[in-house]
Amino acid sequence: MVGVWDGARFAFGTLSVVPVRVRRWDREAGGRAMVLAPLVGVVLGAVAAGAGAVVAWRAGGLLGAVAAVGVLAVLTRGLHLDGLADVADGLGSGKPAEDALRIMKQSDIGPFGVLTLVLVLLAQVAALAGQFAVSPLRGALAVLTGAVAARCALAWGCLRSVPAARPGGLGAMVAGTVTPGAAIASTGVAAALLALTGLADAGSAVLWPTAVVVGVGGAWLLLRRCLRRFGGITGDVLGAMAETAATAGLLTLALLR
Repeated sequence: MVGVWDGARFAFGTLSVVPVRVRRWDREAGGRAMVLAPLVGVVLGAVAAGAGAVVAWRAGGLLGAVAAVGVLAVLTRGLHLDGLADVADGLGSGKPAEDALRIMKQSDIGPFGVLTLVLVLLAQVAALAGQFAVSPLRGALAVLTGAVAARCALAWGCLRSVPAARPGGLGAMVAGTVTPGAAIASTGVAAALLALTGLADAGSAVLWPTAVVVGVGGAWLLLRRCLRRFGGITGDVLGAMAETAATAGLLTLALLR
């Protein structure tokens, strides 16, 4: 039980603005954190879903979608979005792995990063606006699903077979710390809970776990590309995987609605 709490503290301390004290900063706690990351998605997603639903109820689905996406960005300090932009710049640079990793580590954002951020945020807002247009409840469930799918992807990015691209940083701390069984269990439990939650929206319970699976699949494709390009993962790659999973999950909901 102590290990579980250490992992939960690590997860909330690194993946959110929740003020918790990380008591253990090591690979064992990091691995547990990546497995427990969907729990962070539930908490942050619930807050963003509530905010989006209230705004959608009072001001329409488009503003509700913007509110939900904005709240999630604030609750994560924009961590995943920053990682997405950095990975886009690294992949788009066309440079050798060492140079691409150096580009990703720079504080500024290049044209590939800006374009990717704009397109991804537009896709997320558009997909959520369609869900909120159906009902505030449908929109709230979509926000929750996207947030959980994003964090489910993290465990898959930290499988035992996945190395770190460079020493140091969060990527090196958690790379290769998760067994395939733990990743499957983490995603499976999250998908099952979303299915149960989705029963509140009559006739659509199967949509939510489907979106999670598709979202994780999209993140996995990005991971394979990054492994070929960079030779391993970094914290930025994990952030990009999270945003990819969320976006792919939300687009799935939009297409199956």
